[in-house]
Amino acid sequence: MDNKQPIRISILGSTGSIGTQVLDVVKRLGPARVRVAGLGAQNNAGLLISQALEFMPQKVCIGDETLRDRVESALFGTGIRVCSGRDGFDELAVEPETDRIVVSVAGTPGLSPTLRAIEAGKDVALASKEVLVAAGHLVMDAAAGKNVALLPIDSEHSAIFQCLNGENRNSIEKILLTASGGAFRDKPLSELANVTAEQALAHPTWKMGRKVTVDSATLMNKGLEIIEAKWLFGVDADKIQVLIHPTSIVHSMVRFCDGSIIAQLGLPDMRLPIQYALLYPERVDSQLPRLDILEAGTLQFDKVDMDKFECLSLAMEAAKVGGTLAVVMNAADEVAVDLFLKGRIRFLDIAKLVRRVMESHESRPSPALEEIYEVDTETRLKAAELAARS
Repeated sequence: MDNKQPIRISILGSTGSIGTQVLDVVKRLGPARVRVAGLGAQNNAGLLISQALEFMPQKVCIGDETLRDRVESALFGTGIRVCSGRDGFDELAVEPETDRIVVSVAGTPGLSPTLRAIEAGKDVALASKEVLVAAGHLVMDAAAGKNVALLPIDSEHSAIFQCLNGENRNSIEKILLTASGGAFRDKPLSELANVTAEQALAHPTWKMGRKVTVDSATLMNKGLEIIEAKWLFGVDADKIQVLIHPTSIVHSMVRFCDGSIIAQLGLPDMRLPIQYALLYPERVDSQLPRLDILEAGTLQFDKVDMDKFECLSLAMEAAKVGGTLAVVMNAADEVAVDLFLKGRIRFLDIAKLVRRVMESHESRPSPALEEIYEVDTETRLKAAELAARS
């Protein structure tokens, strides 16, 4: 009989695409393995309330402080404590009843709670790309100092993490990041000028949030993943290569100095890397559909057309330069994608706007947390201003 205590988790970003899938995994695993100690969302109060009533955590946080009264009223009498705002997310990150924090909030708001959780000695299951893109040096130094696990939830980084189990990381020759190619994988550059947001959001293999789906169409998501991989696995950016793999069966690969390549394969389902991060180092039956290797067909890999996917080139530059340039690139992309989704700029203008903002910035190395926030804010204003002039 298994007498292990359940892992207690808090989810920052519980109402988003990753957060809701985390809770689906929790239900599949059952309370004997995983229990929810905390939930946090920015402004989806209705769903947060429903989740709280179903999972009965000790504490919930609503980022939008104007919604706190609504959440408190709905949860009155349940014994669930309510906090709010940026400080509330920090508070949730250090909740004593939590063993492992899932960070899946969008953008830089995930930075502070991630660092707070690490300082409190808690393992972090990380789904927020921006945390490592903007502050990889701070996060990795803190994790090493506290000897806590940083467990990637992105399918690609989870795959690499699994490929490296038991391996000497000094023997890595190349990390091969696979990319589906997004909604416009088969469209030539000449046909991209007038594509719509609806078309960009029609991802061929993955179901994700709107922002990351557009990033997949521009391949900016792979650029962000290069920066993540650089920090997570301690390799130089030039040791990371992106390959187009249309079926999303091979989630990523590692080539070692002896020439061997190890790959992780599976169906394109985020719940598998989520479960791996929640239970690591344990593996249990996921109760999810299995990949039938006999039906997988040919595993096709193609080079990336760098002229077509300019955002990837920009991200690779930011990965090599580092410092505040990565913060600028990330913030400018968030503004540009938002403008595209609102119909204010065209698809190819995303890369143009990001490039203009990056060219106007002189990168500063190893920024402190407050400097990262300042550069992030300044960049968003600059990007909006440049877009308005165009």
